[in-house]
Amino acid sequence: MLLKVGDKAPSFTLKASDKSDVSLSDYQGKNLLVLFFPLAFTGVCTTELCTIRDEKAEYEALNTNIVAISIDSLFTLDKFKSEEGYNFPLLSDFNKDVCRAYGTLYEEFVLGMKEVSKRSAFVVDKAGNIRYAEILENAGELPNFEEIKKTLAKLD
Repeated sequence: MLLKVGDKAPSFTLKASDKSDVSLSDYQGKNLLVLFFPLAFTGVCTTELCTIRDEKAEYEALNTNIVAISIDSLFTLDKFKSEEGYNFPLLSDFNKDVCRAYGTLYEEFVLGMKEVSKRSAFVVDKAGNIRYAEILENAGELPNFEEIKKTLAKLD
């Protein structure tokens, strides 16, 4: 199912890298940037998440929380978060249920890998509605962070 602006964001509960449960409902009444990324420790994914890490204050000024989701195990994500100093939750969708719900899975990725998260960005508003949706077919591209920030600036 292709999600679009105005749709209700599919709910989820996933394990974070620290083994805690994180749910979409935890952010009710708050704006949330939900990022999906293909694989930890890869070049573009590291660039993407380091950009978010380094600009986190800008997102906080826009009253926005951030979560990043991949199909990696929570143990891999814990090591990735520790090594890169990420300051937002990394969530494991190892079973790919949330990726499917958001329409963010490559059927075929690289090197014969199947069902890997597509690089994607969703802005979910305080009421749980999608206000921005970007699903990239090319894993070498980054989400449009400027458009994401413009969308967030319009939210109360």
